Amino acid sequence: MYGTIEFCFKCAKVKGEERMNDYITVIGGGLAGSEAAYQIAKRGIKVRLYEMKPNRFSPAHSNQNLAEIVCSNSFKSNLITNACGLLKEELRMLDSLLIRVADETAVPAGQALAVDREKFSERVTEELKSNPNIEIINLECGNDGLHLKDIAENGIVIVATGPLTSDNLAKEISELTGDEGLHFYDAAAPIVEKDSIDMNIAFWGDRYDQERGKEEDVEEWKNRIKGLSEADYINLPMNKEEYENFVNELVNAEVVELHEFEKREIFEGCMPIEIMAKRGLDTLRFGPLKPVGFTDPRTGFRPYAVVQLRQDNKEGTIYNIVGFQTNLKFGEQKRVFTMIPGLENAEFAKYGVMHRNTYINSPELLDETYNFKQNKNIYFAGQITGVEGYVESISSGLVAGLNACLKFAKKECKIYDDRTMIGALAKYISIENKRFQPMNANFGILPVLDEKIKDKKERYNTVASRSIDIIKNDLKL
Repeated sequence: MYGTIEFCFKCAKVKGEERMNDYITVIGGGLAGSEAAYQIAKRGIKVRLYEMKPNRFSPAHSNQNLAEIVCSNSFKSNLITNACGLLKEELRMLDSLLIRVADETAVPAGQALAVDREKFSERVTEELKSNPNIEIINLECGNDGLHLKDIAENGIVIVATGPLTSDNLAKEISELTGDEGLHFYDAAAPIVEKDSIDMNIAFWGDRYDQERGKEEDVEEWKNRIKGLSEADYINLPMNKEEYENFVNELVNAEVVELHEFEKREIFEGCMPIEIMAKRGLDTLRFGPLKPVGFTDPRTGFRPYAVVQLRQDNKEGTIYNIVGFQTNLKFGEQKRVFTMIPGLENAEFAKYGVMHRNTYINSPELLDETYNFKQNKNIYFAGQITGVEGYVESISSGLVAGLNACLKFAKKECKIYDDRTMIGALAKYISIENKRFQPMNANFGILPVLDEKIKDKKERYNTVASRSIDIIKNDLKL
């Protein structure tokens, strides 16, 4: 039976459990789930795609079609010198259904790829409904007699339920992953590329270890702190004028309006830095910008305030701004945070966010194929894995779908080279990271080039060309 059907999971089990080994299950018909279903079906394997719409809707969804876009209609830049542009080009080469449909339903947007959101969702739905290998089943996993544990016991399943996973399924995932395995909101600080930090202003060192002792000679101290390079933290000192100008702009910057269903749980869990700053001019100096335990190497004295950056990935190529969880608009974050001395030319790998976002602790739970380490029948895809953004979700759906097929055929898994953006994202979410937060495509997560290229555009172009060549060679195999 093809197209959208009503399906009794319990009846299928009664008729014969062997049937469950004849197909792969995908739970969630968003961007990642739709891409995964296509990748499986095009390889001649049957797919059962479960989507709870139109029977039930999340607080943010209203369209009955698959692959619904609920926020901006932009898929970001098409230029390969932009990280998301490079990822889209890789996905085009790898025959991504959703990127093809996005190209076909594009609307004028300069160098960006923006889509007619209604036509985009309609076209994806038509493609999947008309595919003879895909059944679309309108049931909610975790309800309606359909349970993740039962499916995984009898066959391969991809969980692609997105940042607003239903409460019933979230409970099942929580039981599967453990108490610390599932997060329900994302309150993340901005992340900057290390190479864009001005180290003539910034200095290395942990609090108190870097500080000049009362009896310590200045020259002795300077020689000692030379050995603090590559410490846990990069520190950005501010004088009084710099600090007060920064706070003034911060408290007057524009913020993102949250949905009603997000406000209570997010602000109970974390205080945005702009709200903290509104409590008084010196509040930040007694909080995340506390200067105690540091000496500015340029002056030999304690700074008025200090912004700390903490290493965010194992390679040490990107750093997050400690304590800067924020709800500022992205443009405002760039404007205000580049006022911080040392970040004037900062390249933001990711802007800070505060929103409802169900995601798992992927570095503990998943490998580079998005496969669940504790049960190899289960894959995850989409924002629930900690990839953030439309194209990134599609990317994870493609990788999970391909690898589910390889497992189905009892073949070796496919791990993409981490010098490609698709591979770097998969590696980022699967490598040890005690402070894991969702991540979007950015050049900071790619391995550095062997050669130093100062010009940013030329450097990104070289990195992108390397990635595209790797994908091309892959396709020849």
